[in-house]
Amino acid sequence: MLHRIFLLLTLSLVATAGFAQDGPVYVAYYWRAKADKMAEYNAYIREYAEPIDEAARKAGAFDEVRTYLAPPGKDGQAPDWTHLRVFKVKDAAAADALSGALDAATKKVRTPEQLKAASEKSAALRDFVRSERWTELK
Repeated sequence: MLHRIFLLLTLSLVATAGFAQDGPVYVAYYWRAKADKMAEYNAYIREYAEPIDEAARKAGAFDEVRTYLAPPGKDGQAPDWTHLRVFKVKDAAAADALSGALDAATKKVRTPEQLKAASEKSAALRDFVRSERWTELK
């Protein structure tokens, strides 16, 4: 029993040590476009999300953002996501603050009426899949 506890503690320390606390952090958001909504969701990102992203970037919320599209599955199965948006931030604290900074930029760039319409539109275009945080191996 003590051997198992020691092993679990050791593994948790190794896992924690592997996640760098200093240096860039990449915050990844996975989204799935709804059926037959891929082109509309691509346009939504370009026309609605990118201006908000730019306002947040200028305010110092992140260094850069990239959007990736999922490749088709080799076995004919669709992946669980269609769009991956990756934000590079300066450190773990900036990663913690990213969501709030994006919300603040949204409120600066869009009127309350635009926010309501966009919320309804995005709900019709996509589903959230998951988010992750990554660091670089150094």
